Amino acid sequence: MMTVAVVVDNPSWILPHAERLVELIRQEGHTANLYRSYAELPAGELAFFLGCTGLAKNEVLAKHRHNLVVHESALPAGRGFAPMTWQILAGANVIPVALLEAAEGADTGDIYLRDEICLNGDELCDALRRLQGEKTVELCSRFLRDYPHVAPQAQLGEPSSFARRTPAHSRLDPDKTIREQFNLLRVVDNERYPAFFEIDGRRYVLKISRDDEQ
Repeated sequence: MMTVAVVVDNPSWILPHAERLVELIRQEGHTANLYRSYAELPAGELAFFLGCTGLAKNEVLAKHRHNLVVHESALPAGRGFAPMTWQILAGANVIPVALLEAAEGADTGDIYLRDEICLNGDELCDALRRLQGEKTVELCSRFLRDYPHVAPQAQLGEPSSFARRTPAHSRLDPDKTIREQFNLLRVVDNERYPAFFEIDGRRYVLKISRDDEQ
């Protein structure tokens, strides 16, 4: 039996998936708890950092033998922020996913597992998050089942990074077609950073949903 921590340091959409992961770990006979800040994190064997916005420092990482994060890119390409969103905007329908060791350098640790998320091209934000959350739980569960017989692999290749996204990235161009901007509409959050456009100095907000998902 191991002591496992699942950490989410912000009010993220991934919280229900983190809670499900905790329950699955407990069903395997381990001790598992969800923590909402690095300050309350106790020592243990494994820690899964899911959707965290703050970079864990060495004194935090030292509390566990392994500290795992999930990142949606073909590392070392695509380190940084919102990798799935940036790839969808570039037209990708197959999103690589990696489970890796957390390090002080963001997304630079050794990789334990690789997988991918396959998209149809019509998923909107909620569906994309559901697929991402499900794959996160799947990879963490696979690691736990295989541990300690899972070998790390160093990242090889040319690194690249994605920039942090802001609400301004949800701006639509009123002179382009909906089809041209459909991938942007797919990734916007209707509440936190909705799509918008400006005409003649006025700003308009545009929210999107699928008719079959209402």
